[in-house]
Amino acid sequence: METIQIPTPRQIEQAREKLGDKVRRTPVWQWKGEVAERLLGKGTKAFLKLELFQYAGSFKPRGALMNMLELSDEQLENGVTAVSAGNHAIAVAYAAQSVGTTAKVVMPKTANQFRIDRCKSQGAVVELVDDVHLAFERVKEIEKKEQRTFIHPFEGKETALGTATVGLELQQECPNLDAVIVPIGGGGLCAGIAAIIKQTVEDCAVYGVEPVGADSMSKSLEAGKPVEIDNVDTVAASLGAPHAAPYSFGLCKRFVDDVVTITDLKMAQMMRTMFEELKLAVEPAGASALAAATGPLADKIEGQNVGIIVCGTNIDTQSYQSILDSTK
Repeated sequence: METIQIPTPRQIEQAREKLGDKVRRTPVWQWKGEVAERLLGKGTKAFLKLELFQYAGSFKPRGALMNMLELSDEQLENGVTAVSAGNHAIAVAYAAQSVGTTAKVVMPKTANQFRIDRCKSQGAVVELVDDVHLAFERVKEIEKKEQRTFIHPFEGKETALGTATVGLELQQECPNLDAVIVPIGGGGLCAGIAAIIKQTVEDCAVYGVEPVGADSMSKSLEAGKPVEIDNVDTVAASLGAPHAAPYSFGLCKRFVDDVVTITDLKMAQMMRTMFEELKLAVEPAGASALAAATGPLADKIEGQNVGIIVCGTNIDTQSYQSILDSTK
């Protein structure tokens, strides 16, 4: 595999300066109390990085904006395009509006109506196609025909620089972390966060978490190269990437200590706990890191200071309720 260019801490600091007030510096909040002690263990301290409060409802605008801020005047004039079933589409719509360009987003017809409407409300033109494979074909046509720039959901150095700013803010708030747990879909969020944490916080472990039914990064790390999985089957649509990609995979391979998988039920149960105990309404992906902390990673993080990335909350009330009902 070719050598990848690793973003330096200074480059990540400059990326945060460049993003300015187009992204929120989201709060970090420590979960305390009897339930936290019971689920995490008495000495374990969980610091939640609340990216669900980010503009567009997830961490995604950070990467989308970093890509758009690099575009020329001519490229901005022509606009951007993207393919996504949700969070990335909303983020691209938001980012395009905030830099004064236009977005045309291709989404599969199976995409949640709430996310489609949210995209349109941010000013994007939305095209619906039969499935995700056709969506990728259509977006290529739009790129060629309309000269729009494609904004990738999780790949590339600019994307990693953007996502790394989540980790930068976290370590500035909590300099003495022993571990950070990050959700993985395509791996862009984990790649960026791992790159900054491993270069700035001594002896801090970084763990990735994937759904059992969408374990493309786990499979890729096993294979030693980015691979595609045969089937995506998870309630966490935001973590349903069918493959890993070279740049984000390279950073994860270099900096991530371990990647674990969790079931849809475990995510759903943690969604319920987060609502009942923390009063946070999150999508399944937003509950995944805390689900891993109380599940497969519990022994590894016992007694430690742990950063938990709560990555997003783009879910409609009906889907949210039905997922919570599945835990009864």
